[in-house]
Amino acid sequence: MTTTAPTAADLADDIRRVFALQQAHQWEAKASSAEVRKAKLARLKAAVEAHADAIIAAVLEDTRKPVGEIRVTEVLNVTGNIQRNIDNLDAWMAPTEVTPSLNPADRAQIIYEARGVCLVLGPWNFPLGLALGPVAAAIAAGNTCIVKLTDLCPATARVTATIIREAFDEKDVALFEGDVSVATALLDLPFSHIFFTGSPRVGKIVMAAAAKHLTTVTLELGGKSPVIVDDGADIGKVAAQLAAAKQFNGGQACISPDYVFVKEAQKAALVEGFAASVRANLYGDDGQLKKDGIAQVVNQANFDRVKGMFDDAVTKGATVAVGGTFEAEDLTIHPTMLTDVTPQMTILQDEIFAPVIPVMTYESLDQAIGYIEARDKPLALYIYSPDETVVETVLARTSSGGVTVNGVFSHYLENNLPFGGVNTSGMGSYHGYFGFKCFSHERAVYRHQ
Repeated sequence: MTTTAPTAADLADDIRRVFALQQAHQWEAKASSAEVRKAKLARLKAAVEAHADAIIAAVLEDTRKPVGEIRVTEVLNVTGNIQRNIDNLDAWMAPTEVTPSLNPADRAQIIYEARGVCLVLGPWNFPLGLALGPVAAAIAAGNTCIVKLTDLCPATARVTATIIREAFDEKDVALFEGDVSVATALLDLPFSHIFFTGSPRVGKIVMAAAAKHLTTVTLELGGKSPVIVDDGADIGKVAAQLAAAKQFNGGQACISPDYVFVKEAQKAALVEGFAASVRANLYGDDGQLKKDGIAQVVNQANFDRVKGMFDDAVTKGATVAVGGTFEAEDLTIHPTMLTDVTPQMTILQDEIFAPVIPVMTYESLDQAIGYIEARDKPLALYIYSPDETVVETVLARTSSGGVTVNGVFSHYLENNLPFGGVNTSGMGSYHGYFGFKCFSHERAVYRHQ
């Protein structure tokens, strides 16, 4: 017996069929109780746990990430996030009582209601975690949902499809696999809300498609996230944390530090500390890189893009202070630090998304702030300083999606804070309660007595 692969027309018909099914079901989902929603989330959590080994194997096949990173980002964080929704859903769904200004004897409320049929478009850098996190929030808020994972991670998409089909009826959640043509077909439909994680370039395409139907969007994008190192900072700590941050997922994280400002007097210590941390973290006694400790670059196109940025910088006078080794045969980039960089270099103009970090020196805080002010607002900003006046000055005069002071990534990891960008680095926020709000409409209700 032979089987025929579905044609593009077949797939388009199936997408429309599932969308119509979810449109019809959205009102039942909207009216569902907290217990019904928690039961759906519990099935999702159980399915992720049941397929944990398959998830790890699939992400490893697609990305060559360290197994420990996969377990944390694609399994433990996912199940923890689902459980957080379950544990808090009753409180989140409760109406907010408002004292009326017109007549205190009346009653006013804000009711959190589902948006409707939602579309979640996931990225390749954390292919399961950054898709199922929004899905959990969408279900908690009472929506139906269609999911599309990136075609750059086909093994992960297959195991995610299995998880979704085990946990949900397709009238609640459905997943479609395939290339960009599938995403394009989905974007033609009048969704109630679209949640996209990816690049600003594609974010503009998503937003333009949403505008045709006046669909609301959450855009989790990226940008060039700066690090300002004040002259009172612990330079050894800064160097070690920068090395660990650029090692994490091979620097392929939207909140990864993208460039550093440091005083000239501290530059040599920063370079030395970064090199020492990289050696300790990733190199054996034989001087060889332990490749099971750092993810490869996702594909040849991105490897070539980063190599081009590196070559451009070196040609224009940048110094390779640490690393600089690019292994094309397996898409490996050794952690690299560049000094003597200038704004004319491509590496200071485009998001790097790799384990490469350029370093600029500065004389005054105004100089560093002015550079950041003149550019697109980043997703993250990092400040190392023991001086609260310096920190407050940077906060007052810059804008970014989030900030971590004297550390990296913490504003993302704290689920009681909203996570999202601003302007070119994104639109809207999520995580925890803010994820529930992201997929909810705040409906005003006024009751006359």
